[in-house]
Amino acid sequence: QVQLAESGGGLVQTGDSLRLSCAASGYTFSRYTVAWFRQALGKEHEFVSAIWRSTQNTYYADSVKGRFTISRDNAKNMVYLQLNDLKPEDTAVYYCATDTGIILSSLRTAAQYDHWGPGTQVTVSS
Repeated sequence: QVQLAESGGGLVQTGDSLRLSCAASGYTFSRYTVAWFRQALGKEHEFVSAIWRSTQNTYYADSVKGRFTISRDNAKNMVYLQLNDLKPEDTAVYYCATDTGIILSSLRTAAQYDHWGPGTQVTVSS
């Protein structure tokens, strides 16, 4: 059974940094693409970043490119999202998600992911 658990969120000020972690269990981690999405209050899930299962190529939303960095440690079954230069508009619940059937063209689509963690809140004050 695939299980994901995020951690590392918190309340920070504009310009601060956070590192989010996603701990995975119950499956062959290295075979799955892992993505981060976020959901602000009253809004839909928004793609943030993803790391491909085999090549470990990384992908980012334009809004976070240059500020956020995704990485994975297959030996530890962990995915990380380093958040730098945080802005109030980054405030949201951040989720990690995974699935075996992700294709490149649907990488940024939340509905394509079957497995999600419970999320971690990131709040950035101005």
